[in-house]
Amino acid sequence: MRLRPFTFLFLTAVLIASFFVVPAPRSAASVPVVQSGQQDQSQGIHVGVSLVSLYATVRDNKKKIITDLGQNDFRIFEDGVEQKVAFFARESTLPLTLGMLIDTSGSEESKIGAEQQAATQFLQRVLQKKDEAMLMSFDLDVNLLSDWTNNLAELEHAIRRTVVNTGGAGGQIAVGPVPTAAGGGTLFYDAVYLACHDKMGDEAGRKALVILTDAQDEGSKMKEDQAIEAAQRADTVIHLLLVADRAFGGGNVGVARRMTDETGGRLIDVHNDKDLLQGFDQISEELRSEYSLGYYPTNSKLDGSYRKLRVETKNKDYKVLTRKGYYAQPSGN
Repeated sequence: MRLRPFTFLFLTAVLIASFFVVPAPRSAASVPVVQSGQQDQSQGIHVGVSLVSLYATVRDNKKKIITDLGQNDFRIFEDGVEQKVAFFARESTLPLTLGMLIDTSGSEESKIGAEQQAATQFLQRVLQKKDEAMLMSFDLDVNLLSDWTNNLAELEHAIRRTVVNTGGAGGQIAVGPVPTAAGGGTLFYDAVYLACHDKMGDEAGRKALVILTDAQDEGSKMKEDQAIEAAQRADTVIHLLLVADRAFGGGNVGVARRMTDETGGRLIDVHNDKDLLQGFDQISEELRSEYSLGYYPTNSKLDGSYRKLRVETKNKDYKVLTRKGYYAQPSGN
């Protein structure tokens, strides 16, 4: 099924509008505003201030995941100013909203079989009773293969439906949301934007987008920064398995690293089928070994600005993986 809500005209309108106004997203970076009379037990009364929520994974210098830390082990900084941690929990069982994007352009033709097998095994391992997942593919077009569901059989069927599309030869190709010239194309940025803005943005809780791609883009209407911003506004962590074929120029490591770093996800370089399976295992482990942190920002202005975040632990040998910032918008906008 094609992802119909995002037509060529819509994407063009978004681009035009971005020159005149700052987009006003749902505040995926925060929970609803605490109103007068409602009280957070650790912080007292907060009027018109949103709790900023973060999910973090911690590893030691040997890359082992650390799961036994407490609230006092963490320090949070917003724009360089330390904040008081108001909420803490270990979130190994919190429901997960998981999106998966599979690159089906010509550069992935030799890998698609292994990707289907590894993706199926990953979903079988990671999805639990209260979780939901959806699947999209992208090449000359962006296609929604399975909408939100907890039905593994449906998701596995959707994965098997992924087919490499090289576009054929001759003429102009009509590809749905974003027309692309004949000869091929990979709408990578459009796919990330659509997945985050159209699908992840309306979801709550822990959200992750797992992408199998070489991170090469050709023909997208959206730009790299717009795709990353869409993920940030939707509070979605991007994990990317960089599956690259040297015959097609290799993978775009720079884009892949920026996309994962800015959203608090992991970039895994895949050289063979074994790497692919191990990469999925790493992502699965991280998704089930997260800490949930929250704080009321000392800068309480909901002015739409981007706030930079840094999270540390008292043990300097530990590295915290979390998102790099959020947009300070009122809930519901």
